[in-house]
Amino acid sequence: MTVEIAQPAPAVQSADETTGEVSSADEAFWEEPGASDHGDSAGSGLDIVAQGTSSEVVAPSASNDIAQDARDFGAYVRAGGWSFALKVARSVRPGGEAAGETPKISAKDFAELAGCSPERVMRYYKAWDKAADDGLVPYFEALAPGQDVELPDSDVWHSYYVSRSSASSDRGTAIAAAAEAEGIRPTKALEVAENPTALRAAILADPSTAQAARAALLDRVKEDPALQTELARDIARTDDLKKAVATETQAASRIGYVRQIVENGQVKTPAGQTIDAPAELRAEAERHLSLIDELDEGEDTGEWATDAYDTVKDLVAQTVQANPELRLQERRTKFYSSLQKATKVFEELTFDDVDDLDTIYEDDMLQRLEELQEAVGMCITALRKAAPTS
Repeated sequence: MTVEIAQPAPAVQSADETTGEVSSADEAFWEEPGASDHGDSAGSGLDIVAQGTSSEVVAPSASNDIAQDARDFGAYVRAGGWSFALKVARSVRPGGEAAGETPKISAKDFAELAGCSPERVMRYYKAWDKAADDGLVPYFEALAPGQDVELPDSDVWHSYYVSRSSASSDRGTAIAAAAEAEGIRPTKALEVAENPTALRAAILADPSTAQAARAALLDRVKEDPALQTELARDIARTDDLKKAVATETQAASRIGYVRQIVENGQVKTPAGQTIDAPAELRAEAERHLSLIDELDEGEDTGEWATDAYDTVKDLVAQTVQANPELRLQERRTKFYSSLQKATKVFEELTFDDVDDLDTIYEDDMLQRLEELQEAVGMCITALRKAAPTS
């Protein structure tokens, strides 16, 4: 659309004109546009004003200033920040052009006339430059002061304009890129990043905001080892969190036990031997797992995991007891496992300081060792009797 913004005086004076007072219209131009905050709600009630391009739509008693304001406002409703960016694009000379080569002026001089900072002018300048690279608007060189061109719709303005200087930093660039990837305006993400206290308040007060923050942290922690360490340290130092982690770890372990039966068709017995899961056992495990998988996100899985684990564990025990060969192998595996544990524990007893045993002696030490020796002797005797004769 072509948007004409008529003004009582030129938006930019030529280089040989005397710099005068900035008009109220120019001051309004440099208000940071809030079109994105009001969005279509403003446009729906302003279309009547926006459609008027002559004084006939204004009450006969209205002054020329009011009529001018209405026309300027209508232009902004249709084009948003593009109408202001056009003023910069057609009046500020591109970098590299000397003052004598063009009737345009520098961004610094333009800012002085407008009563704002050069940085703000350059934000509009850069927005136009990006849009020109995308073919939405003409390049600066093709524009002359006072020239009107077809402007993009207002809803794409914030895809190019960044109202905060922090966006030019490495941190700001990363935040803006992440915002675009999420499909939101970079200005919103930058605003949040610049006010961590407001973010904290929103997280503390609003469960949905806290959930969004939790999801974001989980995504970030996967690629941030330092954050992983910090979060682990925070959990280890907080008793309530440690208990919660232990509970969730147990639930996850039990679900993993059931899932392995479904996916691999095998199960571990209490003694630790791996056997093929019977069809009945596998079907029951699959039924419980499907119930767990259908739970809503955030719903407590602890009770469901315990129920599934206990049911499957009972079926495993029944399977072992129903098969004499399995039952015998289970006893053998359990005995050998206990023997290995006992051996490892005894081997950890050291007598390197045998000369100083009198310093660590307790009355029951010798008694316990003698009882252990007797038990081991009985075990050895029983095993020798059970050993096959050659």
